[in-house]
Formats: sequence, C-alpha cells, structure tokens
Amino acid sequence: MSYNPSENHYDAQKIQVLKGLEGVRKRPAMYIGDTGKKGLHHLIFEVLDNCVDEAIAGFANEISVVFKTDNSVQISDNGRGIPIDLHPEFNKPAVEVILEYLHSGGKFDHKSYKISGGLHGVGLSVVNALTEWLTVEIDRDGVHYTQKFSRGIKVSEPEITKTNDNKTGTSIIFYPDGEIFDFNEEEGIFNFFTIASRMRELAFLTPQAKFEIYDENTEEEDEFHYKDGLKEFISFLNKDKKPLHNDIIYLNEESTIEDEDKVNLELAVQYNQGYQTNILTYANTINTIEGGTHLTGFKSALTRTINSYIEKNMEKKYKDHILSGSDTREGLSAVISVKLPDPQFESQTKIKLGNPEIRQIVSQIVTDKFYQFLEENPQTAKKIVLKTINAKTAREAAQKARSLIRRKSELDNARMPGKLADCSSSNPEECELFIVEGDSAGGSAKQGRDRSYQAILPLRGKILNVEKARIDKILQNNEILAVIKAIGIGVQGLNDVNGSSDQDDELSAPGQNNENGDTDEEFNLENLRYNKVIIFCDADADGHHIKTLLLTFFFRYMRPLIDEEHLYVAVPPLYKVQYKKSKYYVYTDKEKEKIFEELKDKYSLTKTDSIKVQRYKGLGEMNPDELYETTMNRETRVLKKITYEDYLENDLIFSKLMGKEVKSRKKFIIQNYNEVNLLDI
Repeated sequence: MSYNPSENHYDAQKIQVLKGLEGVRKRPAMYIGDTGKKGLHHLIFEVLDNCVDEAIAGFANEISVVFKTDNSVQISDNGRGIPIDLHPEFNKPAVEVILEYLHSGGKFDHKSYKISGGLHGVGLSVVNALTEWLTVEIDRDGVHYTQKFSRGIKVSEPEITKTNDNKTGTSIIFYPDGEIFDFNEEEGIFNFFTIASRMRELAFLTPQAKFEIYDENTEEEDEFHYKDGLKEFISFLNKDKKPLHNDIIYLNEESTIEDEDKVNLELAVQYNQGYQTNILTYANTINTIEGGTHLTGFKSALTRTINSYIEKNMEKKYKDHILSGSDTREGLSAVISVKLPDPQFESQTKIKLGNPEIRQIVSQIVTDKFYQFLEENPQTAKKIVLKTINAKTAREAAQKARSLIRRKSELDNARMPGKLADCSSSNPEECELFIVEGDSAGGSAKQGRDRSYQAILPLRGKILNVEKARIDKILQNNEILAVIKAIGIGVQGLNDVNGSSDQDDELSAPGQNNENGDTDEEFNLENLRYNKVIIFCDADADGHHIKTLLLTFFFRYMRPLIDEEHLYVAVPPLYKVQYKKSKYYVYTDKEKEKIFEELKDKYSLTKTDSIKVQRYKGLGEMNPDELYETTMNRETRVLKKITYEDYLENDLIFSKLMGKEVKSRKKFIIQNYNEVNLLDI
C-alpha cells in the first residue's frame, strides 16, 4: 500500500461545521436510536414526552394521537401552547427557534417546568430535522398560529388568525423523511399497537391526563385514563397472575437534594404466586429500559429490608436464612417512577438513569417505608417472607443441579448431549443449530444437512412449560438441559425488563451475582456455539405447541439470544405441487392458488385434477434431500427472525397463555377464536 502525503493532509480546511440541524440528519441514530421502525416511533414518543410534561406541570389534561389518511401523524395536547412571541436574541417567533435549533427550549431553568422528560429544543428540533414535512399549530393568547417546515427548515411564514376564545394547546403534524427512514407506505408507516401501548403506559404514570388514539384509515381507536395511577398499573401487570396478597404496597414520597430541588419517588409493589420478576422503571415518565440508579437503590433496599425483617420479627426457624436479591424478587411486580429536576441519561435515547444521588434517596425511602409496611401488615409480610425463603431453597437446589452438570461435563470431557449431531466447523459465526421436533424428523435432518456448519438436536416430545416451574425443576428436565448444553451460554433469569443483577444488592448471599444464582461465567453470550439457533417444528398443532414452549423458555431464560438476533424459526413448506416435470414447494394457501393459476395458464388446463398436491403435516414426511432443499439450504429456505418491540406486552402474553391462571387464558381464547382461519384438529 502506497502512502501519499497529499491525500492525508489535515488542516483547518478539512474541518466541517454542520449548521442548524444538519448534524441530526447526518447522524440520526445518535438522537433516535436507529432509522428503522423503532426510530420512526421514537419521533412520536419525543413529541408525546413534551405533551406529558405539560400535564405534569398542571397545564394539560388531554393528549391525543391521530393517524391521518395521508400516513402523517398528529400529536396534540391542550396545554399552554408553545410560545409564539419574538425571541429576544434571534428576533423570530420562539416556536421557530425551538424547531430549528438544538438545545433551545423553556426547560433548562426549571421555572417554566420543574420536571420534564423531553426538552422542546432537542425532541422537537430532532423530529423537525427528520421529517419530510412538519406543521405546527398553536392556540394561545387568543390566536391560532400555523407554520410549515421541511427537513428542519421553515418553508412558510406564520399564519396567524384571531380566535377570540380561551383555547390553548399545541398540535404537531408530520410525515417522516423517506431519505432517512426505511418504510413502505403501502404497509403503513406507524404501528397503532406500538403507540397505543406507550400511551397506556404514560396514562398509568400521568393520572391527571386522558390519552386518546385514533386511526382515520381503520377507524380503530382507544382511550386511557387511570385515576389511581401506579396502583392500576400493578393491577394491570398482575391481571393474568394470582396475587400473593391483595393489598398493593404503594408509596409516594418527596426528598430534598442540593439547591433545595425536590425529588419525587412513586412506587407500587405486589407479589404474585408465579416465578417471574417484572420491574419497570421510569424517570420523568421516560421508560428507562436498562434501569439505572433508581433501580439499583430499590433492589438493594428490598433485599436488605426483607432480611432485616426476618432477623427481627420472624420465628427462630427462619432466622438462619440470608436471602439474595433474586430470592426477594421472585414473583415480584413493581413500578418505580422518579421525578427529578436534572435527569442524567446515559444516551440521547434515555434508556438508563445515571444520577448518583438517586440511588441513596430511593434506597433510604424504600428501606424506611417498606419496613414500616411489613411491620404494620404481619400477615402479608409472612406471605412475602415464606415465598422468598422458598425461592432461596429452589435457587440452592438449582445451584446443586448446575454444579452436578458442570462436574459431569468435566468428567465427560465436556461432551455435548448424546443426541446432538454437531457440525465440523468450530467457527460459531458460520454455525447453525436446528432444534428439531422428534427423532424421525431429526433423522431426516441429520442426513440432509450440510455437516460442515449445521448441527441437529432432536427433542423427544414437549419440553417443560417453564412459565409454571421454578428454576430447580427446569434444570431437572432432560430436554431443556440438552438445549442449554448445546447452545453453550448457560441460563439467565433475566426476567425483569431492567435487568436483575445481584451485583446491585448491598446484601446478597455469598457467591451470588445474578438472578437465580448464576455467576458471571455461568451465563455468557460470548460462549454461544452457534450464530443461528433455529426452531424446527411440524406445521401441525403439536408442532406449534412445542414451538411455543421453546419460545417461552428462550424469552424467560435466554432473552439476550433474542435481543442479539440469534433466534429463528424455520418455515417448512405446507405443500408440494407437481404437474408433469414441474415441482413447486409452497408455503401458504394463497401461494398454492397462485401456482394453480399459473399452471392452468401455462398448460391451458381447464381442470386442476391432474395437478398433484401433497400436504406436509410433519417434517418426517419429507426425505432428507427435500428437507434440506426446502428448509435448510441457505439459498432457498425461509427463516423467521424472532424479535419483539415491547417487553411488557410480551411478558403479559406469556403470562396469560402459558401461566397458571386458567380464567384469563379461557377469556383470551373466547375473545380471539374467530380470528383463527384454520384449526388443525
């Protein structure tokens, strides 16, 4: 490689300054996370955050989202309205400054807003920069103000008309920029369900406001208003679970920090009889999906308080139990909401709270008030203590099971499960693991695969439903053990949305580092033996059931496998269509009808009787060559990547459909049975 000094000359002329909002358009992911579906919806969330700030400040009680027929979206509130008077420095309307300049707005001095989740000058200006067009409509001071923008720049002067009424509020209407985002207008740009879920969440956190959403294209609509706030949120989280105690533990406390600023902590807690942990955390109504100092403070206080209560109040036979953090969180549903003047997030997308002072504030309040609740409610306290002790017993049993598995692996020279037909490659990046239903299909898959990079693990029958079992029982199931051992990363009880590391606990049982007692080396995604883990099941009812059981296991105990896009489902063909020497593998009924029409046109057929159709109900019905060509060959197969957008919605669905509560499952089936097009009975 030659070196040319002139090509590497670096001086002042090489320095570029991106003016206005050019930097946002150049690097949009820095501000909204990505330019896919998540980024698109983040645009709406940014505007919604500003609407909610108006409600928290006491100036708005109605917030709405409307999907328009032209695929634009309108977000409105009945707050004070963005200021429209001239800005003293820029000599232009304040709303123009807010929409055209980063880091402009009325939330920096804490006078117009004591608490805020969004900043007008960051959120709105970013939205403006990333939209093909944006219109702002403002009602205040007896006038209606309208102005249009495109890709961050104003394209019209303000239109101002007198209204002679007291109406106030702001509407932002925009259409995202196709140069920035990847979307198909025919399929719809925004997802009603995604936005409705976020609005419902905000309604729980903002009981003073009513939220409405409406789609002009489908006439679908919904409304959310929860006057009891977090208490109703907990009831919603536990609606498909059996509560351990009827009373919801609730506190709403305020603490003073430097400069006499106030921090508000609102918390609602209820245990259920299940085994999953569900802790949701918010800072100024922003969902901090990776937790932060408020979560750390809560978890350390919870563990310390329950251990302290056992030591001081329980009978002697319980006093020897020292609980780890994971023990005290089994079956816990909790919502933590803090409101503070200067939230420090670890990125522009606000997924983790970093304010160090919040940990101590939350920890102290929870320690004092939760302990007080336990003392004042001894019957509920005893139920909670007994559940946590049972969790400890199960964790210790699981540890012994894991220890035996490790020792056996060492004695067996770390052999893989006996039925695993491994691949010859040792490069995980190119390797694939097919988890196959049954020995018959497993045999065909073993014969048909590409042995260099494809491994086959047949399963016998249905695996354990992990939603109804503790970790100790799960690790006694041979089929699950085979899956765990083959994949190589261990299991992680990461069952709360914000993470469950016991490293956050000030008091944990010795040697415990994360949920269910795994040490760091016990679960490690870097030990993944296959870049793709592919669920490979029949297309009948049993196959769907096995697939669902496996998905439940992966979501509950190997969720990073999904988060990092390593989990897939194979899509085998439903039919083989043959006419003379032509052969087609078909994956849907619609595709089959299309093939029929093509054959009729090509061969001038008046009837389809001479066209042979074979319906595949099981993978074992295909010979090895067919199985490889249709379902395993990288060039011709169809795979579905397993992803999820909303942890909370998925958690509720798994609880409803796979949990112990029969009534909610029956209700779901009754409500949705008519959406099933074909029952395989």
